[in-house]
Amino acid sequence: MLFPLVRPLIHSIDAERSHRLTVATLKRLPALPPPRPDPALAIRVAGLTFPNPVGLAAGFDKDAEVPAAMLGFGFGFVEVGTLTPRPQPGNPRPRLFRLGEDQAVINRMGFNNGGQPAALARLRGRRSGIVGVNIGANKDSADRVADYALGVTTMLAVADYLTVNISSPNTPGLRALQDPAALTALLDVVMEARGAGPPLFLKVAPDLEPADIDAIARLAIDRHVDALIVSNTTIGRPGLASRHAGEAGGLSGAPLRPLALQRLADFRAATGGALPLIAAGGIASAEHAYASIRTGASLVQLYTALVYEGPGLAKRIVAGLKDLIARDGFTSIEQAVGA
Repeated sequence: MLFPLVRPLIHSIDAERSHRLTVATLKRLPALPPPRPDPALAIRVAGLTFPNPVGLAAGFDKDAEVPAAMLGFGFGFVEVGTLTPRPQPGNPRPRLFRLGEDQAVINRMGFNNGGQPAALARLRGRRSGIVGVNIGANKDSADRVADYALGVTTMLAVADYLTVNISSPNTPGLRALQDPAALTALLDVVMEARGAGPPLFLKVAPDLEPADIDAIARLAIDRHVDALIVSNTTIGRPGLASRHAGEAGGLSGAPLRPLALQRLADFRAATGGALPLIAAGGIASAEHAYASIRTGASLVQLYTALVYEGPGLAKRIVAGLKDLIARDGFTSIEQAVGA
């Protein structure tokens, strides 16, 4: 493994600049083929057959520049974005911070991206692998619900699934769309815009009260959402050691894991297994992924762990999951979901 040798050099560079350099490098390298379905790990969710349950979360490839390259690292699926209808620069820099002592990241990026039309042009040439598109609203939008509807209609032709992201803490007022009345109106509009298009997922925050969880679960089932992604970054700061602990923004990585796993269990209980769940938050090993699957997740997503573990992490988690289901007597990963 080369990554532990080069990690000190990578981490000596400003976090956002390092990320941009990583994406630029990936664009220049030939992409490896995406993983083939593994009989033990392939799983069908929302009408899609995922070759393995380990996905790349939104945020890494904001502008859909390198989905093929990331699939080549062994991810069973890749989610690009968050993409907004119009380009926007995001929040002022610095806005991305590594918390090495905590194996965490704080970001307040603010949906910086080049806009949906540019990403649409790039994704039109895509040939293989499952790629989801995460959509959001522009910060200065006069009608955020209309932004989501436009995102659905713009991107549905190139997305294997669409994710409605209403849970980022870095766009003021965005999380208010999780309130029952606002969420009802939003889901009605985006479902109508989606029509007979691809599956639609909803990404929720970890910082929810029990009543919010029950209401979101009921609405998601009633409005025929295809899956919930649980969860996004947290505004909490649980016992951090880094000097960046006080930075504003969303916290991801290892400190988020207990809260994300609890929210996953909460949504499993609230939905009664009637809705597929996708776990995100602090997943950094096969054991973490397996615990989320046994808690009720059909799929898992990661991003922050790549900062500390390197690009080979997806393949290591996939190999570890095979060993774990065999150890427990399962012949397929689907048997372990909620077990």
